[in-house]
Amino acid sequence: MRILGKPLSRRTILRGLGTAIALPMLDAMMPRSIAADNKPGPLRLAFLYVPNGKHMPNWTPDKVGADYDIKPTLQPVAHHKNSINVLTGLTLDGARAHGDGGGDHARSAACFLTGAHPRKTNGADIQNGISIDQLIAQKVGDQTRFASLELGLEGSAQSGDCDSGYSCAYSSNLAWRNSTSPIGKERDPAAVFDRLFSSGDDKSDKKVSQQRRSHRKSVLDFALSDAKRLHEELGAADRRKLDEYLYAVRDIENRMVRSEKLQVGENGVPQYQRPAGVPRELDEHCQLMLDMLALTFHTDSTRIATFMFTNEGNNWGYPQLGAPEGHHDLSHHGKSEEKQAKIAKINLFYVQKLAYFLDSLKSIREGDSTVLDNSLIVYGSGISDGDRHNHDDLPILLAGTGGGRVKSGRHLKYSNETPLCNFYAWVQNQFGIDDNKFGDSNGVLKQLGG
Repeated sequence: MRILGKPLSRRTILRGLGTAIALPMLDAMMPRSIAADNKPGPLRLAFLYVPNGKHMPNWTPDKVGADYDIKPTLQPVAHHKNSINVLTGLTLDGARAHGDGGGDHARSAACFLTGAHPRKTNGADIQNGISIDQLIAQKVGDQTRFASLELGLEGSAQSGDCDSGYSCAYSSNLAWRNSTSPIGKERDPAAVFDRLFSSGDDKSDKKVSQQRRSHRKSVLDFALSDAKRLHEELGAADRRKLDEYLYAVRDIENRMVRSEKLQVGENGVPQYQRPAGVPRELDEHCQLMLDMLALTFHTDSTRIATFMFTNEGNNWGYPQLGAPEGHHDLSHHGKSEEKQAKIAKINLFYVQKLAYFLDSLKSIREGDSTVLDNSLIVYGSGISDGDRHNHDDLPILLAGTGGGRVKSGRHLKYSNETPLCNFYAWVQNQFGIDDNKFGDSNGVLKQLGG
């Protein structure tokens, strides 16, 4: 769909009453010269954080380089081996006590994207540092509808004592706008969906939201005429992409409805209401939230995101995995084989969710590449072994090739005590920030580009 040789605007939106549906990258949106050069799509960045460290013997490959071995915890992403790098030897010095005593969990989350050593306080005088995602969002955030997106499966807190005198703000937030302002995350998939597809008009948004709840309508029902018009003007390949995208949107809506039990009205007729809260099942909750993140990348609604599976120090039980004891309690295994086996199951569960997310990004085509190809997806924890509470040799995985910026498919082993912030210094360079310093970095991480 081009008018006088001009491409369809990248910001084209399907509109209807109270609805604004951003579109995925279509061939019609790319100038012929760019399409001919197979220029990759925009660069995306997401940080996925897991608490309480890992069972490291099941994580760290024995071999270095392209011939590295996939340990049991990483088996769910084995089919993405050529699209990932396992980074070992990286350290978060700011998460160490430095005379402040206990509080490793709070420091780990607070430090993970800032590299700062947070002030020990459970009062209002919190002090940390700007996080790398927000620094980059300040650079590129004006190019998308949302400068950044902060998601998770557990709510954020901005006060309270959560870990040995450290504020809950430290253990429950990854993103920091500045040294005193953490950014709370959203855990309700319906709320994220509404934010993503709302028109921005409060009055019409409220009206449509009520209609959708009472009549079990989809956001697509309010933009059908616009979608039909666009569909007729696109080429065959773009029509297929559009159909696949709209199907995915409707499928997510249907799953959100199914995630809550139907309520029965006075007349005995089921009321198909969208969930007022998060889904009851952890597995479905996690997948819906990751679907939301994939949708925002698919539609270029944001290019910068954080996803905190649970808050640091989380002690949820996982009876569905055969690990009903608390996650944090199990992480202090004291070399108990039984506890280590259960921790391994929890670790595996979250890597399975990572695989689900990578599969989603891999399925979204952008010209001759995919959204995964054009992304930097960082998965890891601010603690290495949960029993030791150590912050060196962290479990860090980098997925995606960043539009050709990364040579993937390797285990890259760095010298011990290499700052994790050296990696972040490299990341910010990829987004056009010409500065080799971030947090406690002492250089820019090498070898990533081959």
